[in-house]
Amino acid sequence: MPAIVLAALLWGTTGTAATLLPGDVSPLATGAATMGVGGLLLALTAPRATVAVLRGGASAWRRILPGALAVAAYPLAFYSSMSLAGVAVGNVVALGTAPVFAALLERFVVTRGTGRPLDRRWALSAGAAVLGVVLLVGGGAGHGAAVAGPLGTTTGADADLLAGIALGLLAGLAYAVYTDTAGRLMRDGHPSRGSMAAQFGVGALLLLPVLLLTGAPLLQSTASVGVAAYLALGPMFVAYLAFGRGLRTVTGSRATTVTLLEPVVATLLAVLVVGERLSPLGWLGVALVLAGVVAVAVARPGRSRLESRA
Repeated sequence: MPAIVLAALLWGTTGTAATLLPGDVSPLATGAATMGVGGLLLALTAPRATVAVLRGGASAWRRILPGALAVAAYPLAFYSSMSLAGVAVGNVVALGTAPVFAALLERFVVTRGTGRPLDRRWALSAGAAVLGVVLLVGGGAGHGAAVAGPLGTTTGADADLLAGIALGLLAGLAYAVYTDTAGRLMRDGHPSRGSMAAQFGVGALLLLPVLLLTGAPLLQSTASVGVAAYLALGPMFVAYLAFGRGLRTVTGSRATTVTLLEPVVATLLAVLVVGERLSPLGWLGVALVLAGVVAVAVARPGRSRLESRA
């Protein structure tokens, strides 16, 4: 669990760091550079473990392929969401809904007869997170200085906010998918480093065309290169090494719920550093999301009914 907390704290700095990029750097370029470069580093620094997983046959690729597609989709949706809706809302929506998606994947998208039942505690926690997201939408958020880029050029328009929330939901689903597939690779007997590196390496290859098409502005100043390097090395490379280590002992739904610490950090930084503002209703939404994560984090993981029958 401490490793997952470390990952969440590093991830919480991504939105604020991205606001330091020049205005002509698009959120697509930011996302592609972050996960593309970071994913390749994960694969290249663990070549044997990565190749071993990639050579795992059809059973391994049934995990790797959807995981890699989700890895490629996540940063594009996540950074675009923050560009449109603001750092605080983009983080809370993406990370607030990820535990819901993760638990549904654990329950339904599994080999028949092995799904995890959804208990009452999880349902209440998920309900709190969803209600929090709804309050964020209804209360709105002062965008302040959103992530730089052409997708966020309008100032707080309702259409931008709704589009940003929709992209945040897509990011939450993608995050849940690659968390789930990485966990399944580990449960199939693959090491955590190789499991994460394999799907992130393949996902990075999918992101390279996006980076080639949109990434030129990143190279126009030393500051841009420095911010991009931090995003690739800290919130991507180091954070996902820690996250993979934590997934060895924590289920995907619990891991994604604990990482709701990320939007807490992101929201505080957005307000204190970036200058964004949340309405009272928005703050209530954040509080409800946090209540959900605390309820799951302090719960003792019990065995499912299916496990208890074994």
